[in-house]
Amino acid sequence: MVSASEKQALLPRTRKDKKARYALVIHGGAGTMSKDGSTPEQRAKYKSALRRALEAGYAVLKEGGEAMDAAVAAVSSMEDCPLFNSGKGAVFNVEGKNELESSIMLSKPPASHEDILSSRRGFGITLLRHVRNPSQLARALYLAPTAAPHTMLSGLPAEKIAEELGVELVDESYFFTEARWREHRRGLGLPEEPLPFPVKENAGAKDVTLDQLPTGTVGAVALDTRGCIAAVTSTGGRTNKLAGRIGDTPSMAAGFWAEEWNVKGRLRRFWNQVTRKRNKVAVGVSGTGDGDYFIRLATASTVGRRMRYLHEPLEKAAKHCVEELRRDGGIGGVIALDNKGNVAMPLNCSGMYRGVIHEDGVPKTAIFDDDVLS
Repeated sequence: MVSASEKQALLPRTRKDKKARYALVIHGGAGTMSKDGSTPEQRAKYKSALRRALEAGYAVLKEGGEAMDAAVAAVSSMEDCPLFNSGKGAVFNVEGKNELESSIMLSKPPASHEDILSSRRGFGITLLRHVRNPSQLARALYLAPTAAPHTMLSGLPAEKIAEELGVELVDESYFFTEARWREHRRGLGLPEEPLPFPVKENAGAKDVTLDQLPTGTVGAVALDTRGCIAAVTSTGGRTNKLAGRIGDTPSMAAGFWAEEWNVKGRLRRFWNQVTRKRNKVAVGVSGTGDGDYFIRLATASTVGRRMRYLHEPLEKAAKHCVEELRRDGGIGGVIALDNKGNVAMPLNCSGMYRGVIHEDGVPKTAIFDDDVLS
C-alpha cells in the first residue's frame, strides 16, 4: 500500500512520449523450495501475492511516479504478506525474536527531492523489532539526510527516528506467524508449543510455506520515466541466525546496488550515437539467498562493475555473479534492471519467487528454476 507521503511524492509525467520506458521486477526470496513438494493451491497463493506486489508498484509507475515509490509499494505489499520472509512473515533468530532489515538505493536522486545529493546513494537499516514496513523506513531515512547523515542505522536508535518521521511502529507480536515459529523451533530441535502469541484466524498465519527454513528476502527494482532506477530490499534474515547478525540486505554493494554512469571512450560513444544507444547507463540490483556469501563477494555491486568496466550486457553480468555464488557454495539469485528496460533474474537453486511488469501492465510471475514467466 502506498503511504500518504509516497502519494505526495508522485510526479506527473514529464512527457507524453509513448516510448518512455518504465518497468518493475520483484523477487520474494530464493531457496530450496520443491515443485514436487508443493501443491497447486500453494503455488497459486504465491503467484497471486507476487501479482499484487507488481500491480502495487505498477500503479505508481504508470502515473509517472518515482522509481523509489514504486519499489517501496511493491516491497510493502510483500512485507504485509505472511508467505514471505519479511515484515509479517519474517523468520526468527535463535532467541525466538524477529530482527528485520531493509535497504534502498537509487541510481540518481529522485526528481521529487532535489535537495538529496547524488553522493548519498542509499540507506540500510538492521536489527529492527517494531517497524511494520522496514522498506518504508529505509525510504524515509534516505530522504532525511539531516536526521540520518549515515549509510546504515540499527536497532532502537533507528526506530526512534522512525517514530519522529511518522513511520508506523507495532508490537513485536505483529510479526509472529505460526508457520515461521514452528520452523524455528524444529530447526533447533525444541518443542513447538506453547506458542508465544495467540494465533489469529486470518491473514494466512497458518499457511504452510514452500521455503522451509528460508534464508531469502523480498526485493524490487523499478525504472521510472525519468530514467531513475531504485532497488529496495527487505528481509527477516536467515532462520535461526545468531542474535545481532547483520546480513547482506542492509549492506550496500552486497545485497543491493544501484548506479548510473556515462559511457567513456570516443569510439564507444560514437558507436552508441550511430546505433541510437544511450551514452548514459544505469542499473539496479536486489539479491536474495545466503547473505553471507553475497557479502563476501560484493555480489550486487559486482553486477554493475562488470557492466561498467567489462561492458557486459545486464544478463551476462548478473548470471556470472550468481554462478560465482554457486562456486563458493552460496545459494540464491538476483533481480536486475537497466535503464533500457532489460531485466535479468538468474538463480542457482531450485526456486526463486519472481515477477516482472512492463508498460503493458501485464504481470508475469514464476517460482521454480524451470518455470516460464506467465
